[in-house]
Amino acid sequence: MNHSLVGPSFCVIAQGSKEVLLGDDRFRYDPAHYLITTMELPLTSEVVQASPEEPYLSFRLVLDPSVVTAVMVESGRAITNRNRSVKAVNVSPLDANLLDAIVRLVRLTESPEEYAVLSPLVIREIVFRLLTGSQGDRMLHLATLGGDVHRMARAVERIRRDFDQPLSIEQLAQELHMSVSGLHAHFKEVTAMSPLQFQKQLRLQEARRLMLSEDLDAAQAGFRVGYQDASYFNRDYKRQFGEPPKRDIERLREWSSADQQA
Repeated sequence: MNHSLVGPSFCVIAQGSKEVLLGDDRFRYDPAHYLITTMELPLTSEVVQASPEEPYLSFRLVLDPSVVTAVMVESGRAITNRNRSVKAVNVSPLDANLLDAIVRLVRLTESPEEYAVLSPLVIREIVFRLLTGSQGDRMLHLATLGGDVHRMARAVERIRRDFDQPLSIEQLAQELHMSVSGLHAHFKEVTAMSPLQFQKQLRLQEARRLMLSEDLDAAQAGFRVGYQDASYFNRDYKRQFGEPPKRDIERLREWSSADQQA
């Protein structure tokens, strides 16, 4: 299992298949389907089909909201209901026109000169095809400048920025000019989590990174990310990653060492 923060992205698999978890929701995609995310989210993912003979191969394009907005305006696409919340992750079938644009973009990487000149055009084509495809409403949320969708993006950014600080749902709702119940409902509809669950995932992923990269112990890492009680941190960590902090970090380091020796 891989746990990471993933920003707005368009993800395609060339070989193999993958499962992505957001809260209690599961999304599986393969070479016939693509996955799209429209907000920075803590995702759990696992490659579920791959082998030494046919390794997992994938392509990920970071979606720039400014490009999405420009293409939306030029194409005449309109935001019909900017207050309608749509989950920030989904999977759709990959059609021939979209696949053709992806292949052309990948081929451009063989020539840095051609890539510098032509890749922005192909990326805009990909964005256009996403806007006019089955994920169009989800893509439009990247260009939304107001309404509940934009408020949820602001809520995510606020929690992400201050993840190690106590979170007051009442204060956050007030900042967004929403009721507490409205904030909970829209936030969960978009992220599949409550604001506090979202914050907890951010804290646990950062604590794991701190233990791996800065050699902190569990108590130090838990305190750095906002936990005041080590027992609560250990409980939440095991629930998220399947093992207590020390054992999980030892396992990850063993895997890393084995990969380097291979």
